[in-house]
Amino acid sequence: MITFQDVRKVYNQNEIIKGINFTVNQGELFVLIGPSGCGKTTTMKMINRLIEPTGGLIKINGENIAEKDPVHLRRDIGYVIQQIGLFPHMTIAQNVALVPKLKKMKAEEYEKRVDELLTMVGLEPGKFKMRYPSELSGGQQQRVGVIRAMAANPSIILMDEPFSALDPISREQLQDELVKLQKTIKKTIVFVTHDMDEALKIADRICLLKDGEIVQLDTPQNILANPANDFVVEFIGSKRLQQNLKLFKGFKDENKFQREVAGNE
Repeated sequence: MITFQDVRKVYNQNEIIKGINFTVNQGELFVLIGPSGCGKTTTMKMINRLIEPTGGLIKINGENIAEKDPVHLRRDIGYVIQQIGLFPHMTIAQNVALVPKLKKMKAEEYEKRVDELLTMVGLEPGKFKMRYPSELSGGQQQRVGVIRAMAANPSIILMDEPFSALDPISREQLQDELVKLQKTIKKTIVFVTHDMDEALKIADRICLLKDGEIVQLDTPQNILANPANDFVVEFIGSKRLQQNLKLFKGFKDENKFQREVAGNE
């Protein structure tokens, strides 16, 4: 679905992304995570060409995205950000319908789509679609941000720390809703976060970055069971690893795993 081949990014002679290679599978919720400055957001923004790579190749469905019109590319990729980015002078319905209108979808089609999406995230259309963003809570606004990214039915959705500004309760609710929603919509989602608990909860696979390089890329279960090195153990946290030991009773090397965790406390 999305393939990075030896992708590099250089700013002011400083190599931010150092020749990374990975593939995001169709219908996968793929999480990019790592410490501040590791290159996770830069990596994600290269997918919709908000940032252009210095070298290497990025393909979507086998096609080189460098050969695509960036405006058309972005209209075919949903994008959700931490700041939500709803237009304050537009109603909720107008915000959600923005990209479908730009793509020349018929009015009756996108109006129906708005109602369907609002219902999907628990916002009653009759109650919410004529409201303005300022009349909604932060959690409700972020729900609208998520469905706006889905309005034109893109196959790919990029999510850049979309829940990090919310209170813990709203954040957990939206994480639960995203996991539930993904089972229905089966989109290809690339999700950036700095929160390992969030990554473990929502991801099909986690890509852990450090200094522009991939340290480990695997399922949450395998990363917890077999951390690649001391950095991974430290980033996850020994307490979190210990709490998840019970999930890995079937692993042959569990005793070694327990010793490694104990040694990193």
